[in-house]
Amino acid sequence: MSGGVDSSVAAAILVDQGYDVIGMMLRLWSEPGTDSVNRCCSPEAMAQARQVSAQLGIPFYAIDAQDVFFNQVVDFFIDGYTQGITPNPCLRCNRHIRWEFLLHHALAFGSDFMATGHYARLRHNNSRIQLLKAVDREKDQSYVLHVLNQDQLAKAVFPLGEYSKSEVRQLARNYNLPVADRPESQDLCFISQGDYREFLQRNSTLTANGGLILNTEGETLGYHQGLMNYTIGQRRGLGVSSRIPMYVLEKDQANNTLIIGERELLGRDTLWAEDVNWVSIGLPADPFQAQVKIRYKSSEEPASIYPIDVGKVKIQFDRKINGITPGQAAVFYQDEICIGGGIIYASE
Repeated sequence: MSGGVDSSVAAAILVDQGYDVIGMMLRLWSEPGTDSVNRCCSPEAMAQARQVSAQLGIPFYAIDAQDVFFNQVVDFFIDGYTQGITPNPCLRCNRHIRWEFLLHHALAFGSDFMATGHYARLRHNNSRIQLLKAVDREKDQSYVLHVLNQDQLAKAVFPLGEYSKSEVRQLARNYNLPVADRPESQDLCFISQGDYREFLQRNSTLTANGGLILNTEGETLGYHQGLMNYTIGQRRGLGVSSRIPMYVLEKDQANNTLIIGERELLGRDTLWAEDVNWVSIGLPADPFQAQVKIRYKSSEEPASIYPIDVGKVKIQFDRKINGITPGQAAVFYQDEICIGGGIIYASE
């Protein structure tokens, strides 16, 4: 439980259905030496989770996960930027914190299943469990759940998968829950002061060494303020004067240079992904057609998937697309089924 509307309604639904429910909340790492708190476990959020649990008549436990969260998620985030990629800490959190650390504690309490407020669905298909998109496609969170394995899916329950967000809020009002109108936060939970650039400067050995901004011809157009301050596809804040809008095309870590160019140069039709997890199927032997998302909020694009080995794939899109970013996940779909996904490490 997070003290938000989704996890609160998920708990209420299960209580309504006659399950023996306990509420569990993780106390996550927040930056020491500042006034910041982790949004996922602020004092207000914890108080609301306790209040909801008391109202539902279920026990509530707060589990200390500060160290494991820092080691698995925050360190990973810092290391990613050090290596010049744009990491996705939410994927890491779902894999190692929610569905390893928290699941372990839930089972230790004697639970048979672990339910969350994620918008996704499950379907048993012969000997496998398939991960499906939520009914509410705008809220679908199968992208961040593609990291789960079959053992974890066997213990998973997603009570909100059949509901829209508006229906969930109405259910919260029907249950008279105090969190019915609590707003959502889309930012990284452990960065609550400033932005990620300032966070990195405070918490990593990575220094914002300036360098050259070049075009694709190698001509100098300006000077950047440190590669960690830029992302692929970024347009604003480049500090370059040009009649034509310019975008970040590449971060050349080896030479500490930022490569920029016109929007049409952003397009790529091929990427390679590693650490691939086949969540709903076994390892495919042959190439197959799928729809691919390269970011949580991106649209799906038709592509051919070529398995290279157990943990790697090549993805050939039907057309050039913008925004392919090393460190983000490419997730594969066939209709409503989330097939799997992996971390992008190269494109062309």
